[in-house]
Amino acid sequence: MGAANRSGLRLFNTLARRKQRFRGREPKRVKMFTCGASIYGRPHIGNYRTFLHEDILQRYLEYRGYTVERCINFTDVEDKSLLEASRRDLSLADLTDPVARRFCDECESLRIKLPGHIPRSSTTVDEAVRLIELLLAKGHAYRHDGDIFFAPLSFKHFGRLFGLDMRRWPRRATRFRKDTYPGQRWNLGDFVLWHGSCVEGAESFCWQTALGPGRPSWNIQDPAIISKHLGAQVDICCGGIDNLFRHHDYNLAVMEAASGKHPFAGYWVHIAHVLIDNAKMSKSRGNIVYAGELYEQGYTPAQLRFFLINGYYRKKIHFSFERLEGSCHRLAILRRLAAEATAPVVGVGAGRSGKIAARITQLRRDFEAAMNDDCHVGRAMVALERHLQFVVQGRRRSELASLDLRRLQHWLRKIDSVLQVLF
Repeated sequence: MGAANRSGLRLFNTLARRKQRFRGREPKRVKMFTCGASIYGRPHIGNYRTFLHEDILQRYLEYRGYTVERCINFTDVEDKSLLEASRRDLSLADLTDPVARRFCDECESLRIKLPGHIPRSSTTVDEAVRLIELLLAKGHAYRHDGDIFFAPLSFKHFGRLFGLDMRRWPRRATRFRKDTYPGQRWNLGDFVLWHGSCVEGAESFCWQTALGPGRPSWNIQDPAIISKHLGAQVDICCGGIDNLFRHHDYNLAVMEAASGKHPFAGYWVHIAHVLIDNAKMSKSRGNIVYAGELYEQGYTPAQLRFFLINGYYRKKIHFSFERLEGSCHRLAILRRLAAEATAPVVGVGAGRSGKIAARITQLRRDFEAAMNDDCHVGRAMVALERHLQFVVQGRRRSELASLDLRRLQHWLRKIDSVLQVLF
């Protein structure tokens, strides 16, 4: 049995409301979808916390021997982007391409691993049309005043991811036509799949399709991208905690209603907010901090990555410059310990120290125990610092032998293939 199969990795599955042992649908292969950026505006560090945890999860799965087939998307066709492009008299590409390039550049600086290809909503309109035609044929969708809506009451167990009480759902049809709505609330009614009448001022952003002229709504775009690039079912679906309000239950219902396959995703992982002044960081509030702004003030991508991953992804983190400075100090200590512990030395003994050899083994085990417990990076960092302090002290007493040094270098490099902050 390979390492991946005996890893004991447990993930908090939002759908089950508890931690569950991870079991993929195929041996040693994982299909993972992660909700990407809406590229009408640049991402902030709150967005990057989500992308960073998804990166940690992918890297740890790979550490355990899995091959991860991951898809992340760019949302470029939505009310906000179309109105902004129209307001600025820009094409959709002229508005969104610079944001997409910045996102990729900032991901690279933060050592976020991205797939080689990131599909856009605008490139999967054909698949969105195919899914909508299936939903119409199966009675889950219907036309009204030129638009097409999904009827949640037609889909058994709608809202099970969030935990909706469907007894409150109105029996009379109420329709919600916007791509997105402000706030963390539910729209108790039918949600739009196809905009047959384009947004005022953005009439040029329409496609001629078998459904007629129009454009796919945000609610069908992720399912279209998933279906086209990963198929009808995935192992893990990830996103920010905001997606628990409407978006992910919409995706689940569309995918399962269209394909007839259950479950669409075996595990749902949601990442908590970054707060500033005790409020969620968001574009609508204007209380946002951008990675580039921090770099301009002298902070490094490694420091920002460490600040955003160090802790537990299901717990909110508070941003302040005081906290950021404290995090930078902690990273400096950890890196100094790693560098001193693994530096090559002349004349090191050929034998090994029983205590240090045992500590290196325990370092690896404690790292894996923390990561196997729902990818708890904070506990992994604490264990690393504690064990490295012990090894450095032993090294200063000339107790670190050559075999120990090689083992330590190997395991710290392997661990940092996940964390990406030590070297």
